[in-house]
Amino acid sequence: MRNYEPYISSLSNPRVKEWAKLLERKYRDREGKFLLEGIHLVKEALAAGWPLEVVAFDEGSGVLEQFPEEADGSLEGVGGRRCAWIPVSPDIIAKCSETGTPQPIFAVALKRPLEEEKLYSVERGLVAVLDGVQDPGNVGTIVRSAAASGATAVVLGKGTADLYNPKTIRATMGALFHVPVLEANLGELLPQAASHGAAIVGTSLQAARSCYGYDFAARSVWLVFGNEGAGLSEAVGEFVHTNVIIPMTGRAESLNVAMAATVLLFEAQRQRGLTQQ
Repeated sequence: MRNYEPYISSLSNPRVKEWAKLLERKYRDREGKFLLEGIHLVKEALAAGWPLEVVAFDEGSGVLEQFPEEADGSLEGVGGRRCAWIPVSPDIIAKCSETGTPQPIFAVALKRPLEEEKLYSVERGLVAVLDGVQDPGNVGTIVRSAAASGATAVVLGKGTADLYNPKTIRATMGALFHVPVLEANLGELLPQAASHGAAIVGTSLQAARSCYGYDFAARSVWLVFGNEGAGLSEAVGEFVHTNVIIPMTGRAESLNVAMAATVLLFEAQRQRGLTQQ
């Protein structure tokens, strides 16, 4: 028998107000929490064992048919934290969503950032670094590609879109539960990475070296990707050891930053022999 908490219908309920505030970054930062909207993201978080505080759902929607085993009201997250399952009204679902036609379920999740020291604990680590990538869709896609290519981590520098923005989270398609992400000062972190033996590699249309001729397998590599329009900032560019270019035999001025990141991450995977046979 499923053990749910009492039904909530009022938009003025204090819990609802707290949930809705998480649509704003300042509250996400303050509370260390964020929202997951929709069936796929909630299922991915549960499958990954991500710590969830609340799963709120429209009881009349039949959405719990998608969660036959999980929604028993007794799940425990990391550290024994209980996940509360709460039936709510459709109005509450809408209040806690950024989409025009919200799905009938959302969750309040806890942030679980990567500890900086762990970046250096992986032999031949592969890290994607974002320097001022502003579009949430691009950031989410790069996180997704990093997870798919077996990257060690993703580092978000100053000016980069918030990982926990609902648009960014949707673009990750749940990949944020499978690759560690760290927000950091690149001016401090990149020199530390270099001191641990990592190669800092950027991309440039003026580079002479093809990405296919670069050795991604010899040691740890940190791939740095810059802003959609301006590229790498001058300050971050000073820490780059080598710039590479993605050769293009067709007619295109350049690739979108998320596409370029995907190409390089999977080239690194290919060289490292991680492709499944």
